[in-house]
Amino acid sequence: MRMLVRGIACGLLLLLTTTVRAEEMQYPLGAVKAADGSIFVVDLKMHGVWQSKDGALKKFFEGSPKFRTPLNAPRCIALDKAGKVLVGDSATRQIYRLDDAGQPTPLIKSGVGIGIPMAIAPDAEGTLFVADLELHKIYKVPAEGGTASEFISISAPRGLTFDADGNLVVLSTTKDQVHLVSKDGKQTLVVPDRPIDFAHNIVVGPDKFMYATDGYGKCVWKISPEGKLEKLVSGAPLVNPVGLSLSGDKLLVTDPRANAVFEVDFAGKLTKLDLGK
Repeated sequence: MRMLVRGIACGLLLLLTTTVRAEEMQYPLGAVKAADGSIFVVDLKMHGVWQSKDGALKKFFEGSPKFRTPLNAPRCIALDKAGKVLVGDSATRQIYRLDDAGQPTPLIKSGVGIGIPMAIAPDAEGTLFVADLELHKIYKVPAEGGTASEFISISAPRGLTFDADGNLVVLSTTKDQVHLVSKDGKQTLVVPDRPIDFAHNIVVGPDKFMYATDGYGKCVWKISPEGKLEKLVSGAPLVNPVGLSLSGDKLLVTDPRANAVFEVDFAGKLTKLDLGK
């Protein structure tokens, strides 16, 4: 009888531990902050998106572990011009917009097929630009969804953002890493060679400097408009910084190995965010 009771107790403890772990982030790749203060986090292993609001972390959308189902392999997250959550999914080769209830709607209805979407950046009009790591291209998708069309070809694009002049900023993992692309597709190289060990994401700050995450370098780079690099923040507690987005006068840095989202100001002060449980 004593062994039976002990076995039941161990089983309950295992169930409780499993339940708690299921409500924690597993492998976050990116985070964005909405106007109401909510932070949305895309999680590759959860197959979906978390929402942190008012000190509580909850599942905004949880997909299926079954391949080729919506958000089975979410890779990137952004907000559209209306503040709705956008997610790029490599399992379905699709871009989704999530409504206020967290339900996803596919945006690419026809046209060219994308491969692995690694970044999404809306322009001033709301058109979505998508970095495709597999096909080495940048695609355009209408804000309301529809036909995807090729914008430019560029080697191994991972990060996308727009500068104040409306130029598309592209971060690549290969040689020649930061490019400016005008509206007519003309490319200007800003950072040649490969100073960033493992480039992931890029944003442009209000100071007009560019900021890029470096997974292998365990840092966030600060890049001048002329292409000069210096480290904004480096080392522990960063382990493998991947995601990057603007949050007012700060940066949100997402690190899947640290299983955390950090806030970094432009002076380099880093704070781990408590997203709640």
